[in-house]
Amino acid sequence: MQKVFITRHIPDVGLAMLRKKKSLHVVVSPQDHAISRRKLLRGVRGADILLSILTDHIDAQVMDAAGPQLKMIANYAVGFDNIDLKAAKARGITVTNTPGPEISEAVAEHVIALIFALAHRVAETDAFARKGKYRGWGPEMLLGTDVYGSTVGIIGGGAIGTAVARRMRDGFDVKILYHDIKRNPELEVTTGAKFCTLPQLLKKSDVVSLHVPLLPSTRHMIGRKELAAMKPSAFLINTSRGPIIDEVALIDALQRNVIVGAGIDVYEHEPSIPRALRKLRNAVLTPHTASATHGARNAMSRVAAANILAFIAGKQPPNVVR
Repeated sequence: MQKVFITRHIPDVGLAMLRKKKSLHVVVSPQDHAISRRKLLRGVRGADILLSILTDHIDAQVMDAAGPQLKMIANYAVGFDNIDLKAAKARGITVTNTPGPEISEAVAEHVIALIFALAHRVAETDAFARKGKYRGWGPEMLLGTDVYGSTVGIIGGGAIGTAVARRMRDGFDVKILYHDIKRNPELEVTTGAKFCTLPQLLKKSDVVSLHVPLLPSTRHMIGRKELAAMKPSAFLINTSRGPIIDEVALIDALQRNVIVGAGIDVYEHEPSIPRALRKLRNAVLTPHTASATHGARNAMSRVAAANILAFIAGKQPPNVVR
């Protein structure tokens, strides 16, 4: 019997798939929060398969604590920057992730929600109304920004970036610019997106939305120079990974109105959110919940389980990380 250690409870649909397999002994860590390092190192002992979540730092120490029989890490996340891929490869460990259309669409919806929350000043106007400041309608009270017909810049033309571009183009007749390490012909055909350099995108976009993985080449991809290159009236959206943006530079840019606002779902040192960022009225903050819909999280659970079941059957898992 093979042991599957799961670092935190995931939606039941995936657990049920794994528990139906008689050859698997499924162990779920009981706490309702991110597992501590000590409990992770203890719980993984003897595991043949580790099902991790994005807050788990899975490095060589964890792999060695499990033992040489550990042959698979199924990450319950689209991203996999929490896993030391070199260490996994050196030990012959297969690593998988959980992409899928449900996840892409959920994150795309969240991106659009952040865009409109900023443009229509939803957080500010909600607070204004709740504090009893509303004394009657006025022609120039709490004016927002038009999104319709604007220019949206997508950095990262993958599945999520494409979903954002498609919805914004079809629903709000925006112009789409995009930048990536390579062109995406399908994105260009379906949305009319124009491929451009990063400086061009930053200069021309009214909204800049980040959709790139966290790699050495993308860490602090958006810093002081890039923020200064944006329109003063532009919004910045990040639902990818926190360290893509230099958080100190972002706070300074928002404080000095270098850009008009930012919608942030991920943070450089999660779960910590800087106090200075939390105090800013021109920032809309969500706690890494862009994919937090029942449909998306259930889909991730199914995909993680399907990856494991394919692996133990001797097949290539559908979502192997290369």
